[in-house]
Amino acid sequence: MSDAQSPTDFDPVEPNTGEDFEPVDVFPDSNDFDLRPGADSCFKCSVCDTNCPVAEVDDSFPGPKFQGPEQWRLKQTDDDYEIDDSVMSCSNCMRCDNACPSGVPLSQMHNTARGEYVENQMSKTDVEYWRNRILSNYRLSASIASKVPRLASWGMNFGPARWLMEKTLGVTKEREFPDFAPQTFREWWAERGGADASRRNAQQRREELGLDRDADKKVAYFHGCYSNYNTVDVAKAMVRVYEHYGYEVVAPEQKCSGTPMFANGMLKDARRHAEVNVSSMSDLVDQGYDAIASCTSCSMALRQEYPELFDIDGIEKVSSNTFEAVEYLRIHEDVKEDVKEANVSGELAEEFAYHAPCHARNQGLERQSVELFRDLDGAGIEDVGESCSGISGTYGWKEEKYEKSMDIGEEMFEHMDHAEGEVGMTECPTCAMQMEHGTGYEIRHPLELLEAAIVN
Repeated sequence: MSDAQSPTDFDPVEPNTGEDFEPVDVFPDSNDFDLRPGADSCFKCSVCDTNCPVAEVDDSFPGPKFQGPEQWRLKQTDDDYEIDDSVMSCSNCMRCDNACPSGVPLSQMHNTARGEYVENQMSKTDVEYWRNRILSNYRLSASIASKVPRLASWGMNFGPARWLMEKTLGVTKEREFPDFAPQTFREWWAERGGADASRRNAQQRREELGLDRDADKKVAYFHGCYSNYNTVDVAKAMVRVYEHYGYEVVAPEQKCSGTPMFANGMLKDARRHAEVNVSSMSDLVDQGYDAIASCTSCSMALRQEYPELFDIDGIEKVSSNTFEAVEYLRIHEDVKEDVKEANVSGELAEEFAYHAPCHARNQGLERQSVELFRDLDGAGIEDVGESCSGISGTYGWKEEKYEKSMDIGEEMFEHMDHAEGEVGMTECPTCAMQMEHGTGYEIRHPLELLEAAIVN
């Protein structure tokens, strides 16, 4: 029978509830985000657990299913229930979100539970609490170190200093701290002329391309902490590539995206930063700008974690207008054809071992760099598999988590070792740290290769 022939007068029997029937209020009303629909969608298939990199190397970790819907139900039905401290062993890689066939908001549940644990159960006098807070507020320490970058880079990697940090704070001595750039991106940006210079460059380039000089092509760059203080060349490449396509770039007031704070349960800190970021970006979105991030964890924070965790005016607007930098160009420009017709020589004429960060996978971006550069003359790119790098931001910097992070990253290290090239590539700065730490390879960002390929 076709839909047009289907009967339309079906009338189910009305349930015999009685006049005084009232549904049982299993979960009381709350002013918190309503996570019940997500919890109810979980049918305990355990796919999230089998995709969890922490659970794979740590038999004592109960996994995402317990940390998410099961713990949420316990909290709703047991007034005395306290968040299990194992929630602090979650690395916030968010692979469980990507794995779940039912769309359960697992990472939102984990972040909410972790924030509640830190706020209500974790002693504020514990060394672990202050270690986590220092690590998650990297922007503050980096801003101080950037005043004396060479001295800070040397001092942070001085052997006795690293030993002391491990003994007193629990920051592993096994890792080398990244160097601080002699000049921050914001300093370079101001010295270059800021938004006014970018507008002039973009207008000139539009004329060269035969476009309207006043075409509406403009983006707001969320550069994040690491590209500002450490990998400044990535941020510079982003500006030059976008101007090459005729985009005006602005670098608005901003703070940390909050990603390391989410992972450490510092939700109050994250909210303070988010309020600044949303205010800056939402005003620019109203003026026709799109928000662009060169770090996949930053774009993930603005796109997904902000609206999941905070109720801030303009947050949905920012979320729906945020893009990862290469993704945006692939949507709006024929960048793949431009790369296909280009060639690379010199420093970046390499075979690259590419690792897709977990937070790129969650945004559906795990193949974009491989697809973009596979026809580039003078350089090659090889995907080194689906494994997690293991560092997960601050996770792999903690003394008690270091070995776990290396165990998680072992598969990636092996794939990189067997890859044809000896230079790595990724969009995530902490994945880059782990790749370099585990293999000794130099690591580059896709924007750097894109700049070398198409910007004269």
